[in-house]
Amino acid sequence: MITMRVTSMALVLISVLLLVCGNAESWLKVGFYDEKCPQAESIIKSKVKKAFKKNKGLVASIVRMEFHDCFVRGCDGSILIDSTANNTAEKDSVINNPSLRGFNVIYRAKAKLESVCKGIVSCADIIAFAARDSIEITGGPAYEVPAGRRDGRVSLASETLTNLPAPTFNLNNLTKNFAAKGLTQDEMVTLSGAHTIGRSHCTSFNNRLYNFSTTVKQDPTLNRKYAAILKKECPNVTDKPNLVVPMDPTTPAVFDINYYANLFKNEGLFTSDQTLLSKAATAKAVKKNVAHPSHWEKKFAAAMIKMGNIGVLTGTKGEIRADCRKINP
Repeated sequence: MITMRVTSMALVLISVLLLVCGNAESWLKVGFYDEKCPQAESIIKSKVKKAFKKNKGLVASIVRMEFHDCFVRGCDGSILIDSTANNTAEKDSVINNPSLRGFNVIYRAKAKLESVCKGIVSCADIIAFAARDSIEITGGPAYEVPAGRRDGRVSLASETLTNLPAPTFNLNNLTKNFAAKGLTQDEMVTLSGAHTIGRSHCTSFNNRLYNFSTTVKQDPTLNRKYAAILKKECPNVTDKPNLVVPMDPTTPAVFDINYYANLFKNEGLFTSDQTLLSKAATAKAVKKNVAHPSHWEKKFAAAMIKMGNIGVLTGTKGEIRADCRKINP
């Protein structure tokens, strides 16, 4: 087990080096804060661990937060900015509110870092570190995070609608969406595995249970027994928008391959989950992930690192926010 983990880390480190060298403009690097703020990563990890002890489901939302940050304007921490009287920010879009949680974990980490290393650690990097720690704490792979991101100064709720993949997406929609961010179809399948932890609001998939099409009420690709369970948890009512269910009904708090195994039982929660079996290439990738969990973990870590490089601001671009909730004056 120790040998396998060391080998895994070596492969991830190689991926990091290739990624950073292949995109010299980003200047992201592992150990970015070693001299300027050596406590940075340990402070962030301590805040994640504390949150996990109080609410084990919260860390899944932190992982999702990095996805939602990076897919809109790049990984610039814009997901953390509060709305104002003149602007509705990303965090308050219908896609992110109320489903996205964990903001206070990031805010607390930032407050502590400002007291120790004022003006050094960006909010964007805190998200990346916290997502990595959240994956590891739930049993997923440990990996090094290249850092050096700076924070953006713009956050628009409207941009979430055109950049984030919807739970109703089919395979073609998903592939195009990820390709627009520089991610391959295989990386899309790999990153979809993040749905192995966390929960979803019933409103994100109720159409599969009650109003799938004009001719069929229930999605025929959804396992009937599983659908019956979901209907008990998610009645067809509009006055209970906050009802939630686990994304992975088997091991909802453990980072494992059960998400993929569930797809072969037609127990993918979203259309965008079950659609991974709709084509031979992606179905083959899903099958390989189930058969080789350690291989998937290596690919997942590498894909997270690559995703964390989307549209980053470095050097003199952007800023280091003093408060993650608002841009600097």
